[in-house]
Amino acid sequence: MTGIWGIVNVTTDSFSDGGRYLDPQSAIAHGLALRDAGATVLDVGGESTRPGAERVAPADEEQRVVPVIEELAGRGIAVSIDTLNASTAAAAVRAGARVVNDVSGGLADPDMLAAVAASGADYAIGHWRGPSDDMYARAEYLRAAREVAGELRERVGEAAGAGIAPARIILDPGIGFAKSGDQNWDALRGLGDISGLGHRVLIGTSRKRFLAQTLQRAEGADAEAEVSEERRDLATAVTSALAVRYDVWAVRVHDVAATRDALAIAHAWEG
Repeated sequence: MTGIWGIVNVTTDSFSDGGRYLDPQSAIAHGLALRDAGATVLDVGGESTRPGAERVAPADEEQRVVPVIEELAGRGIAVSIDTLNASTAAAAVRAGARVVNDVSGGLADPDMLAAVAASGADYAIGHWRGPSDDMYARAEYLRAAREVAGELRERVGEAAGAGIAPARIILDPGIGFAKSGDQNWDALRGLGDISGLGHRVLIGTSRKRFLAQTLQRAEGADAEAEVSEERRDLATAVTSALAVRYDVWAVRVHDVAATRDALAIAHAWEG
């Protein structure tokens, strides 16, 4: 059964829910609600990686996430830390996180691979070509899926060289990171290339811009027209259901309940 990672953004400026759960108690309550809705992992992050986001000092990031992780992990919930920083990753694992979710795959912080290796945590390697403030300038591909798979293979090699065992590695094609709308769809259609690398695969399409753009085109709407959160969540649930055919290990979402239902139907269809 495909797992569901529930997103807990303890941030001021995440693209969808920045500021809603900055208070630790609000973040904890939100995490518990996601768990009750069916999340198998709670992915806690203290720094936004949306396009144009400003970096957060690791000390501030740790202050945001560590109390939340301690409380959630203390209740027996599987927790992941969403971070680009080795020091935050180490602090989060000490607080109880079982997975380090690094959208940069170790490229943002040269100390990350060693920190993860020493921690014993599992490691989610995201496909990444540079920081949020200029990542779209790097969105050049001939075949996005094939190139993403090749670059992830390189990151796996670096992780293995640092002492991270293959069984601890999760691969994420980095939907929305250094990819245009059509390139995101190409990467999703080519998920077989990524799962073929032999590791668990995690995808995160939740509420992302390319889904809104697709809905706008379908209805002939102006590019500036707003697409509601509810419609983005429905589109996310559809992509999650379609991912089942590629044996995706888990999906990372804001709306756990909608995705839970979509996955149940998809798995019933697959038999």
